[in-house]
Amino acid sequence: MARIGFIGLGNMGGPMARNLIKAGHSLKVFDLSEEAVNFVVQSGAEAAKSVKDAAKGVDFVVTMLPVGANVREVFMNDGVLAAADPGTVMIDSSTIDVESAQAAAAAAKEAGFIMVDAPVSGGVTGADAGTLTFMCGGDSETFERAKPILQGMGKNIIHCGASGLGQVTKICNNMLAGINSLAAAEAMVMGERLGVSRETLYKVISTSTGRSYIFETSNPMPSVVATSPSSNNFKPGFMAKLMLKDLRLSQAAAQAAGSATPLGAAATAAFQLLIENGFGNDDTSSIIKVIDPKVK
Repeated sequence: MARIGFIGLGNMGGPMARNLIKAGHSLKVFDLSEEAVNFVVQSGAEAAKSVKDAAKGVDFVVTMLPVGANVREVFMNDGVLAAADPGTVMIDSSTIDVESAQAAAAAAKEAGFIMVDAPVSGGVTGADAGTLTFMCGGDSETFERAKPILQGMGKNIIHCGASGLGQVTKICNNMLAGINSLAAAEAMVMGERLGVSRETLYKVISTSTGRSYIFETSNPMPSVVATSPSSNNFKPGFMAKLMLKDLRLSQAAAQAAGSATPLGAAATAAFQLLIENGFGNDDTSSIIKVIDPKVK
């Protein structure tokens, strides 16, 4: 089993770290939140004193951080790359901009290390259950080195291509998920206002051409799918403000690629409005509140 330094123990990183411990790995963990660190230490991890401490004496460093600036800071500003032992493999599972992912990988290579970007899909539920999907960018050899570690946290481990292409794949996926959430909300509200019950709408659409994973499992209309966050007061599996972050990443990438994303742009604007109305900490399915603020 491997020695792993894990940096970033938030809603996703905490359960991911605990699953690595369950898989038999030895963890040294760091987060700015002492409470987050203690939660993982209770599962058997060692608390690191700093980012550099977490990167020392380990075989792998795994990071799960909010934005690209954090990844650059942790790796490149007298951090992980300055402290890690030769041969340490770097795995960044943050969802960040492609440019930052590629910059971190280039800095790691220059310092003599190998690195994959490995953002995830599956939300907090998948992180808890160890069933995440990892979308990995990096060369094939590095991917194979990282894969056994990722298998301790996820079910689907996919090599997407060169450095940064894991991030590209992730933001394409999340752009589509945001669009689907908005579209599902529009259809459910419109149908109910025209006289069709929400239960009937769900029954028909979930077995017809309008179906989607979002519609079937995280339907934004309350009281249709018992396990959907919308049926549980929009308790987040994936917070709306994080969806907005990913949608903004998708729009920046689309602009860089010269690729038209009119529906992605519409979803970005809708989630921006949702956050401005104070629902950023609610689940993504709360996008229905933009379509019908009185929905219950």
